[in-house]
Amino acid sequence: MIDPVNDGRALQRLLDELGRLPGIGPKSAQRIAYHLLEADAEEARRLANAILDVKQQVHFCPVCFSYATRDTCDVCADGTRDRASICVVSEPRDVTAIERTGTYHGLYHVLGGVISPMDKIGPEQLHVRELLARLADGAVDEVILATNPDVEGETTATYLARVIRPLGVRVTRLASGLPVGGDLEYADEVTLGRAIEARREV
Repeated sequence: MIDPVNDGRALQRLLDELGRLPGIGPKSAQRIAYHLLEADAEEARRLANAILDVKQQVHFCPVCFSYATRDTCDVCADGTRDRASICVVSEPRDVTAIERTGTYHGLYHVLGGVISPMDKIGPEQLHVRELLARLADGAVDEVILATNPDVEGETTATYLARVIRPLGVRVTRLASGLPVGGDLEYADEVTLGRAIEARREV
């Protein structure tokens, strides 16, 4: 016999958890919750297991700080990549966006965010130290700054250019073509590919 009180609490807990996801408002949370209620138990179990598996198996690459399921991520482990070039991005999802273009064949470095004084995030809270350590041996000829073209992204790019230039490494920035205030994650492949090809000195 179903306990309507506990049943209602379970549904509300699901709605609350779904509502915490980015981009999911109350209506979207309700649609997803009702879909799961109408789905068979196996479909719900697959979703639950997929979430648990990704939390257990995916970690940050110790080299570039993108996502990895092995010791290092697939890009760092790929011996065919151009190791004289490092593309610096804010988040792991930006790596995926650039890889979709098929234009860039170098390595990556994920900062784990951007400089944002309002949020009390400075260079010390980002993977800047690790980036400079990767440049220390002189094997890298170019660093491409691919942070988002918004205020925080530009601030971060300006700071990085200032600390990298004294190392004798060429520093470039993604060219125009990306909308100001936009996110790399939502840029189409053609626009992002052209921005990479037409990058400029900073």
